[in-house]
Amino acid sequence: MAGGTPEAQSPAEDPPPEDLPRIMLWRLRRSALRRRNDLLQGWIGIGLLLAVLAAAPAAMFLVGDTAYRHYKRTAEHQQQARQPARAVLVQDAPRHPEPGSTEEKESRYPVSVRFTDPTGHTRTAKTGVRPGLTEGSTVRIWSDTQGRLTGPPLTTDQIRSRCMGWAITAVLAVTFLGGVAYGITDLVLRRHNLAAWDTAWARTAPRWTAST
Repeated sequence: MAGGTPEAQSPAEDPPPEDLPRIMLWRLRRSALRRRNDLLQGWIGIGLLLAVLAAAPAAMFLVGDTAYRHYKRTAEHQQQARQPARAVLVQDAPRHPEPGSTEEKESRYPVSVRFTDPTGHTRTAKTGVRPGLTEGSTVRIWSDTQGRLTGPPLTTDQIRSRCMGWAITAVLAVTFLGGVAYGITDLVLRRHNLAAWDTAWARTAPRWTAST
């Protein structure tokens, strides 16, 4: 109606889910505007997707298994080369500013301790201890055959956690490489298309100019 307010246009709606595969695979559909490179890129994309889906589980298993065998041997070596001992604090450990907090339970302060190494010699070194321990308190430590302080051998949970981390990294790496390969393919074909358009325009432009 004249003088009335114009009707508000409804925003563009997202395509329904059933149309998504058709939109994603538009390069494989027959169309007068589809170029040969579009079809090639579509098949390359499908090939890379299938390759990633096949390679990711294989990489996850191989890398995870390799990491497990590596850390298992490392843990066995550490169990043979490291020995537990009791050490005595030769000074008080600092107190945490928030007693009873989660941070206090997780905090460790470097404090000098005295212990006897596997060769029977008394040594003094620094190790991390809980806050608030007083001089003369005993703590459990680990040392190697030369009497140097070390950490405890790897536990089963630590081995499992590290293996899972490497397995996930392998899956992400395969996926990333697949994406990089597709990106390079898209870049090369896009430059090829631009060069083809420039060539076609160089042939067509003179005729348009002459007809105007």
